[in-house]
Amino acid sequence: MLGLSSLQLALLAFMLIALVLPVGAVLLRAVQDTNGQWAGLAPLQQALDVPGFGSMLWRSMAVALTTTLLAVPAAYAFAYGLAQTRMPAKRLWRSLALIPLLAPSLLPGIALIYLAGNQGLLRDWLGAGTVYGFWGIVIGEAFYIFPHLLMVLTSSLALSDGRLHDAARAMGAGPWRTFMTVTLPGTRHAIFAACCLSFTLVITDFGVPKVVGGDYNVLAVEVYKAVVGQQNFPRGAAFAMLLLIPAILTFTVDTWLRRRQHSFLDGRVQPYQPQPSRVRDNAFLMLAVVICLGLLLIAGTAVWASFIRMWPYNLSLSLRSYDFANMDGGGWLAWRNSVQLGFWTALAGTITVFLGAWLTERLAPLGRLARSGVALLHAAALIPMAVPGLVLGLGYIFFFNHPGNPLNGWYGTMGLLVLCTVAHFYTSAHLAATSALGQLDREFESVSASLGVARLRTGLKVVFPMSLPTALDVARYLFVSAMTTVSAVVFLYRPDTVLASVAVLNMDDAGFPGAAAAMCTLIMITCAVVSLLLYGASRAVMARTQAWRRPAGD
Repeated sequence: MLGLSSLQLALLAFMLIALVLPVGAVLLRAVQDTNGQWAGLAPLQQALDVPGFGSMLWRSMAVALTTTLLAVPAAYAFAYGLAQTRMPAKRLWRSLALIPLLAPSLLPGIALIYLAGNQGLLRDWLGAGTVYGFWGIVIGEAFYIFPHLLMVLTSSLALSDGRLHDAARAMGAGPWRTFMTVTLPGTRHAIFAACCLSFTLVITDFGVPKVVGGDYNVLAVEVYKAVVGQQNFPRGAAFAMLLLIPAILTFTVDTWLRRRQHSFLDGRVQPYQPQPSRVRDNAFLMLAVVICLGLLLIAGTAVWASFIRMWPYNLSLSLRSYDFANMDGGGWLAWRNSVQLGFWTALAGTITVFLGAWLTERLAPLGRLARSGVALLHAAALIPMAVPGLVLGLGYIFFFNHPGNPLNGWYGTMGLLVLCTVAHFYTSAHLAATSALGQLDREFESVSASLGVARLRTGLKVVFPMSLPTALDVARYLFVSAMTTVSAVVFLYRPDTVLASVAVLNMDDAGFPGAAAAMCTLIMITCAVVSLLLYGASRAVMARTQAWRRPAGD
């Protein structure tokens, strides 16, 4: 028990240092003046009194709401086609729809400038410069958040109970009535969760509005400007507190709805098997084609632009934009740093995530202290989902860069970047790990205990190997997230630890959009190659070690 209690304490210490104390530092800084003295609510009041703050807040809300109203129905229709129709090539369309996950959020902004900017390809049709401002941000954010919404909605639609569809059909209900009375009510919690996710991701993202926002200022960009441009940390902390409010509210409501949804599920649910319907299947196939073409247009434009010699005067192909040595921003060093960050985040993050999931999911706590530890671990694992990356990165400045902190020397190092990235994406990985571990029979621990085998040894020798495919999926998720994240790490690097996603921002600011597009392309290619390798490894492990999952006779 001593060893397990020590592991619990170690994981709680990790969450305290990596998340709780940095966020607490933001809250503390928000009530201090520029000299670090207590100022109460004065800094927040000063931030609210900034000229144009009300309109800036309204613009942020308008962008988030409009993007949600456009992206969630599109993602729901796409997910419905994947889960509840017989449209062909589902795996292809799903793979294409997930392409935005491989790119930093600045990519759609850069691509939109090449498409509809002052010198864009479509300027004669759309009007020069129309991409700058509200609609440019909305389109770019829709591209950025679409795969996130798709995964949430597809998971819910795939759990639809086939018995309810059979009952509706037996009672004479048509497809539309079945959808309105069975499918839609059964996924209402997922729809609301997708809306919460969309709103939070958009209102806290500064990548797209930083590139195509123009004079259309939003709150997330103002946080970046206050910290990086003005060195006004109290104002940045005050704005960061405002970003925390919608994130925490939507996270709280989403968690409550998820618990209610789980109470309606039981072990007798039968997966829904849709019947062929030429009209329906072709309609959703066309929808998938249109959406995928739109996503490919944006991603493909950025890739194509990276090979243009000199936009828009010389459209011949060249590798000039990949000559990062002659451009500001970070160059190949940034790319190597990002690969290193992705590797260590995937390795350390997967180990930490599965350790936390094992401690909370597989062990029956003995005693009040142990149960309290498990409850704290459960709560701590869910906190990162409610903390925007900008807020977390700002907290790392205030906490780790404080002269009185013994960890001060760690600021700007690769180790701190790994710690921040693992903490930022911990919740999603933790939920995947707990789901995988929860599917395993708990008799493994009972038999091991009866044989006198230590629980830690059982976890290492039995439980983790059986969950290895999920571990590889978690590693893939963490690697891609580390390669593409901007918001949390934009405040934390040094010249020798600059990252590829940050280099995209720096190159665009320095007037090298082609080089920025080239770095985005490198990030996408790297993420795609590593994802395919880990996916292949996961399938190989599944085929080799997971035969017990297949029905007898297969």
